[in-house]
Amino acid sequence: MAPTVGIKRSPAATQTVTAPPPSPPDARFAVREAVKSTLADPAPGARLDAPAPAPALEGFLCLEEIEGRRWKYVVDAASGNSSRRKGRRGGSAVPLGASVRAVPLQSPLPPAEEIMAFVRSYVVPEGFPDSVTPSYVPYMTWRALKHFFGGAMGVFTTRTLLSSVGVSQSKVTPGAIAINWILKDGAGRVGKMLFARQGKKFDNDVKQLRFSSDLLLEIGAGIELATAAFPQFFLPMACVANVVKNVAAVTSTSTRTPIYKAYSRGENIGDVTAKGESVGNIADLLGTGLSIFITKRNPSLVTSFALLSCGYLLSSYHEVRSVVLNTLNRARFTVAVDSFIKTGYVPTLKEGNSQETIFIHPWRHEPVEIGSRFGEAFQEPVSFVATRPLFEDERYMVTYNPTKDKVYALLKDQAKPDDILKAAFHAHVLLHFINKTHERKRMNPDRSDHYGSLHPRNMDFLAHIAESSKIVSSSYGTFRKKAKEQGWIMSESLLNPGKARLCVTRPQ
Repeated sequence: MAPTVGIKRSPAATQTVTAPPPSPPDARFAVREAVKSTLADPAPGARLDAPAPAPALEGFLCLEEIEGRRWKYVVDAASGNSSRRKGRRGGSAVPLGASVRAVPLQSPLPPAEEIMAFVRSYVVPEGFPDSVTPSYVPYMTWRALKHFFGGAMGVFTTRTLLSSVGVSQSKVTPGAIAINWILKDGAGRVGKMLFARQGKKFDNDVKQLRFSSDLLLEIGAGIELATAAFPQFFLPMACVANVVKNVAAVTSTSTRTPIYKAYSRGENIGDVTAKGESVGNIADLLGTGLSIFITKRNPSLVTSFALLSCGYLLSSYHEVRSVVLNTLNRARFTVAVDSFIKTGYVPTLKEGNSQETIFIHPWRHEPVEIGSRFGEAFQEPVSFVATRPLFEDERYMVTYNPTKDKVYALLKDQAKPDDILKAAFHAHVLLHFINKTHERKRMNPDRSDHYGSLHPRNMDFLAHIAESSKIVSSSYGTFRKKAKEQGWIMSESLLNPGKARLCVTRPQ
């Protein structure tokens, strides 16, 4: 075995190894130790403060109120064990097994009132009547009556369609019947899709479109009933009727939310909508049941349609008329401005809505157009050059085209929302002057002036435009203030201005 050789290292070669510092204690360990020290038993001789005596748990506890009815909560000692025990650190005696008993402070409701409370939970919003506006009740009354007539009409139309398509004829195959019915429904869906492009019109003229949709619905029902007289034309007639009814359905659905929003107070529009639809469904079912009973006696289709349609449209008109909106669309803006010009008074919300025109036929002449194009407003360049200096400080221009008997408000590209409202106000003021001139002309037809010439021009009414500018500059602020005091919300978008704008800069 080789001898062990000792190796002697020099002091310089010796290395000193330093141990790493101890790592800090874990945070969770520190928290755990702190909790242990807190929960540890106190040192001998330490003084403990006695807790306050426990309150007695016998007798009355508290009162509770739900929708005007009150309950008293008491400790029911009789239901527990008769033995008693003392508290750990004092306090009164507590019965073992004691329970809480609710004692009503009013007599139980009669069965009739219990039933009415159950019905109200399905037809009126929570917190009624404080949770809705005062006009909610008349609106829902007319709405229920309208759906009643609508449900009754549905029975007649469905029966007529099934008879016309050939369900009662054994020679017609079920496949042909199914294909005709599917084509009818498909045409209706196409019409619903195409009418959806109306866009913001659903927000501007809510009441007008709502009544128009009910009118279209009755027209569609009339076409469906007419298939009984022309069963050979079932498919084209049924398709047209379904297109009309689906257009009406889109319009009715799109205008529903703004109307319900007008009735809600607070964040309860969902509850108001749900209860409104529930009322409509209940009334629809009642009308359907009555119509089924009536159809067993084979009444005249023409007489039934005439009566039900009159009831439906009359209810729809009063339903829409009862809606009170606080926004100024074109119709309500016209009512407010006309009243202010004639009397200096801006009507209240209820007055303005009651004077609003509900039915607007497609060929109706609109005397004011906002955001129109240059070529529609001015007949000749000299009229524009003469009118432009009157509106140097405004972001709009107003003129009257006698050949079209219409006042035009042209908007500049810098126009803000308030400028659009001011332009609409100015246009109605100018229209008031024009109408006064026409009235004087009718009262004095022998009067000879340039207003009564055979070919009047924009230039002929320049004096009226200048006079209206002076009145607008001094009265528009007053109109806005009074409208706000009455609760009206003025928004340029509801006036549905055109998209054309006059550019100040010249093209390069």
